[in-house]
Amino acid sequence: MADLKYYDVLLKPIVTEKSMAMQAEKKYTFSVNPDATKTQIKEAVEKMFKDVKVAKVNTMNLDGKLRRRGNTVGRRSEVKKAIVQLTADSADIDLF
Repeated sequence: MADLKYYDVLLKPIVTEKSMAMQAEKKYTFSVNPDATKTQIKEAVEKMFKDVKVAKVNTMNLDGKLRRRGNTVGRRSEVKKAIVQLTADSADIDLF
Protein backbone atom coordinates (compact mmCIF):
# COMPACT_ATOMS: atom_id res chain seq x y z
CA MET A 1 0.00 0.00 0.00
CA ALA A 2 1.33 3.41 -0.96
CA ASP A 3 1.97 6.13 1.59
CA LEU A 4 -0.42 8.76 0.22
CA LYS A 5 -1.10 12.14 1.77
CA TYR A 6 -4.71 13.31 1.78
CA TYR A 7 -4.04 15.92 -0.93
CA ASP A 8 -2.66 13.20 -3.24
CA VAL A 9 -5.76 10.98 -2.99
CA LEU A 10 -8.40 13.11 -4.75
CA LEU A 11 -7.29 14.02 -8.27
CA LYS A 12 -10.32 15.88 -9.65
CA PRO A 13 -14.12 15.94 -9.47
CA ILE A 14 -16.00 14.23 -12.26
CA VAL A 15 -18.53 16.65 -13.73
CA THR A 16 -21.06 14.89 -15.94
CA GLU A 17 -24.81 15.10 -16.27
CA LYS A 18 -25.26 11.93 -14.22
CA SER A 19 -22.88 13.00 -11.45
CA MET A 20 -24.57 16.41 -11.20
CA ALA A 21 -27.96 14.72 -10.80
CA MET A 22 -26.55 12.57 -7.97
CA GLN A 23 -25.58 15.69 -6.00
CA ALA A 24 -29.25 16.09 -5.03
CA GLU A 25 -28.82 12.82 -3.07
CA LYS A 26 -25.54 14.12 -1.55
CA LYS A 27 -23.42 11.82 -3.72
CA TYR A 28 -20.24 13.24 -5.26
CA THR A 29 -17.98 11.59 -7.83
CA PHE A 30 -14.20 12.01 -7.86
CA SER A 31 -11.30 10.65 -9.87
CA VAL A 32 -8.89 9.24 -7.28
CA ASN A 33 -5.39 7.81 -7.11
CA PRO A 34 -5.45 4.14 -8.21
CA ASP A 35 -3.61 3.09 -5.02
CA ALA A 36 -6.06 4.84 -2.66
CA THR A 37 -8.26 2.79 -0.33
CA LYS A 38 -11.82 3.61 0.73
CA THR A 39 -10.60 4.70 4.17
CA GLN A 40 -8.03 7.07 2.65
CA ILE A 41 -10.67 8.53 0.31
CA LYS A 42 -13.04 9.14 3.25
CA GLU A 43 -10.32 10.89 5.28
CA ALA A 44 -9.24 13.01 2.30
CA VAL A 45 -12.78 14.27 1.61
CA GLU A 46 -13.37 15.11 5.26
CA LYS A 47 -10.05 17.01 5.51
CA MET A 48 -10.31 18.89 2.21
CA PHE A 49 -13.91 20.09 2.57
CA LYS A 50 -15.11 21.90 5.68
CA ASP A 51 -18.07 20.54 7.73
CA VAL A 52 -18.38 17.38 5.60
CA LYS A 53 -19.02 13.91 7.03
CA VAL A 54 -18.82 10.87 4.77
CA ALA A 55 -21.34 8.06 5.22
CA LYS A 56 -19.90 5.61 2.67
CA VAL A 57 -17.55 5.32 -0.29
CA ASN A 58 -18.02 3.20 -3.42
CA THR A 59 -15.04 2.71 -5.71
CA MET A 60 -14.60 1.32 -9.22
CA ASN A 61 -11.53 0.52 -11.28
CA LEU A 62 -11.93 1.29 -14.98
CA ASP A 63 -9.64 -0.30 -17.56
CA GLY A 64 -8.03 1.92 -20.16
CA LYS A 65 -9.68 1.95 -23.58
CA LEU A 66 -7.90 0.32 -26.48
CA ARG A 67 -6.74 2.97 -28.97
CA ARG A 68 -5.32 2.63 -32.47
CA ARG A 69 -3.41 4.97 -34.67
CA GLY A 70 -2.66 3.31 -37.95
CA ASN A 71 -0.76 0.11 -37.32
CA THR A 72 0.12 0.98 -33.73
CA VAL A 73 -2.13 -0.27 -30.92
CA GLY A 74 -2.06 1.22 -27.43
CA ARG A 75 -4.12 1.75 -24.31
CA ARG A 76 -5.24 4.75 -22.35
CA SER A 77 -4.28 4.76 -18.70
CA GLU A 78 -6.46 3.04 -16.13
CA VAL A 79 -8.67 5.19 -13.88
CA LYS A 80 -10.17 4.74 -10.43
CA LYS A 81 -13.42 6.54 -9.57
CA ALA A 82 -15.02 7.02 -6.17
CA ILE A 83 -18.64 7.91 -5.38
CA VAL A 84 -18.80 9.53 -1.94
CA GLN A 85 -22.13 9.52 -0.03
CA LEU A 86 -22.41 12.25 2.62
CA THR A 87 -24.49 12.05 5.77
CA ALA A 88 -27.86 13.82 5.92
CA ASP A 89 -26.64 16.52 8.35
CA SER A 90 -23.42 17.14 6.42
CA ALA A 91 -22.70 20.36 4.52
CA ASP A 92 -22.75 20.27 0.72
CA ILE A 93 -19.56 20.37 -1.35
CA ASP A 94 -19.28 23.38 -3.67
CA LEU A 95 -17.50 22.24 -6.81
CA PHE A 96 -17.88 25.57 -8.60
